Amino acid sequence: MDSINRNQQEENHKDLQGTEAGKKIKELAGKNNTCFFCSNITTGKPVTVRPMSVQKMDEDGTLWFLSSADSHKNEEIQTDNNVQLLFQGSAHSNFLSIYGVATISTDKELIKELWEPILKTWFTEGVDDPRITVIKVETKQGYYWDNKHGDAIAFAKMAVGAALGKTMDDSIEGKLNV
Repeated sequence: MDSINRNQQEENHKDLQGTEAGKKIKELAGKNNTCFFCSNITTGKPVTVRPMSVQKMDEDGTLWFLSSADSHKNEEIQTDNNVQLLFQGSAHSNFLSIYGVATISTDKELIKELWEPILKTWFTEGVDDPRITVIKVETKQGYYWDNKHGDAIAFAKMAVGAALGKTMDDSIEGKLNV
């Protein structure tokens, strides 16, 4: 572990497996349903990044998005279906990085399940817009950074630690293997 971790007075690393990892993904991704959706990650070309809203997530770490069939994102996924999702739930906690595999579907029932009226901004013909596709991202692995007891306690521990000259943060981080 790096030097900051050696100075910790309490456990600050916990890897999560299986269902526990999936629940952590859902918890942290649910703090802010918006992420940076990165594609082109293994092509040798610059990574393409854009904000996207998660429409649905489950406890096995699977996330669904709606996207336009003619988007660059869909084109890139057809060439390289490996994606990275980057979440930030608040200014000081709830950080999440997901590496997964994306698939594209035109399942009309799933589109109806994921539909929200605000999406008409991008899909002007509504829920039946022929350009709508579903992107399903199955998490392969991830990493999280969070605090254990909320931002207020984390800040108090940092302030006390700074006053005493000790590392007393409330952080927790670890690998997520679904």
